[in-house]
Parts: sequence; structure tokens; C-alpha cells
Amino acid sequence: MEFIQDLLTNPALLVTVILTIGVIIVNGWTDAPNAIATCISTRAIKPRQAILMAAVFNFLGVFVMTMFNKSVAMTISNMVDFGTDIRASSIALSGALASIVIWATAAWYFGIPTSESHALIAGLTGAAVAYYNSFQGVNGAEWIKVIFGLILSTVGGFALGWGIARLIEMIFKHQDRRKTNKIFKNAQIGGAAAMSFMHGAQDGQKFIGVFLIGMALAKGQNVSGTMDIPIGLMLFCSAVMALGTSIGGYRIIKAVGMDMVKLETYQGFSADLASSLALLTASLWHGLPVSTTHTKTTAIMGVGASKRISAVNWGVVREMVLAWVLTFPGCGLLGYVVTRILIRTFA
Repeated sequence: MEFIQDLLTNPALLVTVILTIGVIIVNGWTDAPNAIATCISTRAIKPRQAILMAAVFNFLGVFVMTMFNKSVAMTISNMVDFGTDIRASSIALSGALASIVIWATAAWYFGIPTSESHALIAGLTGAAVAYYNSFQGVNGAEWIKVIFGLILSTVGGFALGWGIARLIEMIFKHQDRRKTNKIFKNAQIGGAAAMSFMHGAQDGQKFIGVFLIGMALAKGQNVSGTMDIPIGLMLFCSAVMALGTSIGGYRIIKAVGMDMVKLETYQGFSADLASSLALLTASLWHGLPVSTTHTKTTAIMGVGASKRISAVNWGVVREMVLAWVLTFPGCGLLGYVVTRILIRTFA
């Protein structure tokens, strides 16, 4: 009720909340499809059923993980400092969120599975730099976690994907292929559900972190240390992400699950299991804000490479890597420019 009263009396907070909802919905239809790309490409489950399953497990991932471990949300909320000027800082946060929506929508239009996590981090950082006209508002200690998470998602996803695929091949080498296909078809549905759950656990907490920033700015406060996350906020963020996921993202599914590697059912399961384990490790270990997109796509690369290097369509990989490389400077610069424009116009 206190939050609703703040919304009704603080227009800047209302705008921030609306933009945050927009970012979460965009994440739901651009980033969440990575979780179900493999099970759709191997025809383990129909697209509409997969999207519904992903929506449900994204919802559960946000809610359940935040109940037990909220370190990812705290990492995001402590990453930047927008000061205590309620009007100017709310404008800066709005600039960051607007830039993320623009970047993510452009990536979705071209079917490129760019990382919404890194777009969020870059947009917030660019806005903080625009606010202070320096790097004064950027928390370097939290940024180290981002860099470490980037390495973990890339190396860990590839290595786990390669290792799990090879292990399964060794275990089931002499088994009847028809029986194993049936086993892994069902297992892959479970793996996609686990991946959707971890997507919600990671990305849902990132946007809870943004809500915490907005709520603190509305009261002229800084987010510091750890804060209690209301259960209502967990439910709200998870519901909005589930809505975004239900909208779907067939372009992303095609790029990740079909164009990059032609997967068999056991390979799809291997990729889902590998990426889920990597995301779980990052979430529980120091609250690393890891990219679910990086983790899933590199796991698929590792699975494909375990068969043979040529099994991976490296042309598609190059396009994805280019998008990843451009996300930090591109979305960061966009966040800076949009924030400077908004500050000059409204501050």
C-alpha cells in the first residue's frame, strides 16, 4: 500500500515503474525464448506448449530464488549511485530503462539473441555517467562481478555443454537409439523447464534490483547493503516476466535452436542441463549477474563442438558474438545520450 501511495503522489516514480515493466516484458519475449529454443528445435515439445511452460517456470524462478537468495538483486541495485536529487536521479534511471527497451527491441527485430542482462548493466552505467558527467556514480566492485560473470557464462557454458554431451555419448553408446531418443525427449522438456526457472531466477532478480533503485530514489535515499524485498514485488516482477514470455520470440528461437547447431534430443538436453548448472552456480555464488543468453548459446556451441567443430554454424556464432561485444559500449552510449537529453529537457 505504501508503494501504491508513492506511485500516486510521485510522477517520476510512476514513469520509472512503467519503463521497468516495459523492460521486463521485452526481456520476457527476447531473452526467455533462449531457454526453450533447443526443445522446440528438436521437436520435443510444440512451440505453444513450450512458451506456456517457460512462462510458468520463469514465474517460479523469480519467486522461489528470491525467497532463498536475493544476492543478484542486491548486486544490480548497488551497481550505480544516482545521488539523492529525486527529480534528476529518477530522470537518469528513466533514461537507462528507455535505452534498454530501444536496444532490446532492435535486437529482437533482427533476430539477434543479445544479452538483456548486459544491456541492463550497460544502460544503468551509461545513465550514471551522464548524471555525474564522470564515473563517480559507478561501483567498480560490482562491475568486477559482471566481468567475472561474463567469463563464467562463456567458458563455463561451453565447457559444461561439451563435457555433458561427451559423457552422455559414452554412457549410451551401445543403447538402442529409438529408446534413448524417447528418454531424452522427455528429459529435454525437464531440462527446458529448469533453464526457464533459472532464467527467471537470474533475470527476474536483476529487474527487482531496478525496482529497488526506483523505490529508494522516490524517498530520496540510496540503495546500500541489503534490503528486504517485499513478497508482492517478487510476485509482480515474476508475473510481468511470465506475460512477456507468453508473447513469444520465434525469431530468437530460430537463431539459437535451429540456425546455429542442428541438435539431436540428447544434445538439446545436454545444452539445457549445462546452462542450468552454470546459472545456478552463478546465482548462489556471490550473486554474479550472469547472462542467460551467453550461457545457453555457448552451451549449445560446446555441445555441437563435442561432435565435431564443423557441426557449429560459425557464421551465426560470429553475428551473435558481434552483438555481445557491441552491447556494453552500444547500450552504454545509448543510455548516456538518452539520459543527457532527458536531463536537459526535464531537469
